[in-house]
Amino acid sequence: MIFGARMGRLLSLVTLFLTVALALLGTSKLAGATTRSLSQDSTGETLVEIVKVSGLLDDVLVDFVERRIALANREGITAIVLQLNSKGAVVSDDKFIELARIMRSSKVPVGVWVGPSGAQAEGAAAQLAAIARPTGVAAGARVGKSGQQILPEAEFGALWGAQGSRLRNTLLKGSDKEPELLREAGLVLSPVLVDFVGELEGVATKEVQRDGERTKEPQTSVRFTSLTLWGQLMHSVASPQVAYLLMAIGLGLLVFELFTAGVGVAGVLGAVFVALGAYGLVALPTRWWAFALLVLAFVAFAIDVQTGVPRFWTGVGVVLFVVASLSLFGGVALSWVTIVVGVVGALLAFLSGMPSMVRTRFSTPTIGRDWMIGEFGLALSAVDPDGTVSVRSARWPARTNRATPITAGDRVRVTGINGIILEVEPETGAARDHRERRGQPLS
Repeated sequence: MIFGARMGRLLSLVTLFLTVALALLGTSKLAGATTRSLSQDSTGETLVEIVKVSGLLDDVLVDFVERRIALANREGITAIVLQLNSKGAVVSDDKFIELARIMRSSKVPVGVWVGPSGAQAEGAAAQLAAIARPTGVAAGARVGKSGQQILPEAEFGALWGAQGSRLRNTLLKGSDKEPELLREAGLVLSPVLVDFVGELEGVATKEVQRDGERTKEPQTSVRFTSLTLWGQLMHSVASPQVAYLLMAIGLGLLVFELFTAGVGVAGVLGAVFVALGAYGLVALPTRWWAFALLVLAFVAFAIDVQTGVPRFWTGVGVVLFVVASLSLFGGVALSWVTIVVGVVGALLAFLSGMPSMVRTRFSTPTIGRDWMIGEFGLALSAVDPDGTVSVRSARWPARTNRATPITAGDRVRVTGINGIILEVEPETGAARDHRERRGQPLS
């Protein structure tokens, strides 16, 4: 039967998906093990490492930071600075607390600079900034909305000092207009990174003229590090927007593959996208009942795709897809732009694109004309009551006429057309209508 053949092809895609998913899970822990490094030479003998920390704090990024701190302590460098731009963490509280402890216990001072201008440190990322030694904020950057304190107060104390209650609920902007608020929160206004490096303990500085003002410029070697390309890929995949779109596109490609001949590019890409999306969903606070609705939405879409006409199940799929999109994550939110792109893309694909593709695949230049009635063909699969037949070398979905079963390889006769589905009967031995037996004309 058609569905059985399609499910056989789908099984091979699922096998590919599992292989890719296991490979991703097996290598994700190593994503941040090596870094891309740059160096800036100077006359000083000290060394400061700048570690770029951008995006949600997931397993890949947290492991990367921990490795860099450990390496800094082994090398005995002067200081390490986390260049932070993050709206929170998606790792467990225990893992986040462990990172804070590593920062606090490091022999090499670990500072945080929230920058450049426009950067933000919110949620758990803001709490990480609160315990750094020291914490700088670029002009135009924001820190705050830290929410309920995750770090044990008995161990780390109350964060933000006198500004604790304010920074738990609002953002504080790096600006000369509020220097007192910054000082009370333990923050240093550092318009550019070089200014912040000059504030670090143990870094030699010299006075220079900049923009008409005397300022201190650090005399040190600076090493910039960031995630490797592989690490950046896995970190990006674990963002809500990317994981959601990868999963939606992947499932759509798998449905498309069900209605094409053989396992092709669409199936391979679909399996890879689903595997990447699954990795992201595992890393994020996913509501799994919403993910189940997302999968069921594509099952509903597939039911109507095989008929070539969007009907009841397409409507069910749209409703399920919208509900799943709005509810997929807890604690982190999808942007409205991402949701609109996903929903509109699904509507275009399953209201127009997929049905047109199916009709084209099973069509001939003379589709829908009466010439096909009475034509003979060959059953490519058992038609009991549905299956596939070949008429003039074109494949067609078929249904038996009067429930007469047809086995694969039998010759068939076309007796009618319903949309793109042919009504067929065996060439010989077909059941006869009661009016035919009485010699009455068929209406």
